[in-house]
Amino acid sequence: MITEPDCTAGCCGALYVTVRREGDVVIWDAWENTGNTGSLPAVMRFEAAQYEAELARAAADRSWEEPLDTAARLLEEILVESRWFERWGCVLIGVWPRRGEPDVPEELTSPEGVDVMFHDAHANAHESGGRGTSYGHELLLTGGEPVEEQVRRCAERILADDPRNTAEIREA
Repeated sequence: MITEPDCTAGCCGALYVTVRREGDVVIWDAWENTGNTGSLPAVMRFEAAQYEAELARAAADRSWEEPLDTAARLLEEILVESRWFERWGCVLIGVWPRRGEPDVPEELTSPEGVDVMFHDAHANAHESGGRGTSYGHELLLTGGEPVEEQVRRCAERILADDPRNTAEIREA
């Protein structure tokens, strides 16, 4: 899937393509638009070395990131590289930026920040009716100091002890 609407792919459709490499060529074909609107692109062929160079350039470009995106990326990198959650028998589910919701009153939403979600890999899901316990940490960014410093302090707090001890319990 390379694009979907603001709602969901199941609601209004999405655009899919198959990407494969054949020798020195990368091919985009088998296009599908599940929304049945508009025409589909023709088969596209790219020279593989140039294609891979462009992917590397795009992956290294962070100019589009907002502070929330940067914080989520950096915090996830630190947590994954540390393997801290695995040491405590936990599984890191993900690290995501949490943005405000347009047209929703501020008092009904959580403040913007970064959410860290994980669960206990050894918890007995049968004891909770088939649903395991999830845990979360959050980082609320302030505009007064560099994002990197805020991420470093948040990571230190999470990595200082069993992450379940300082996390908020959330329903799975």
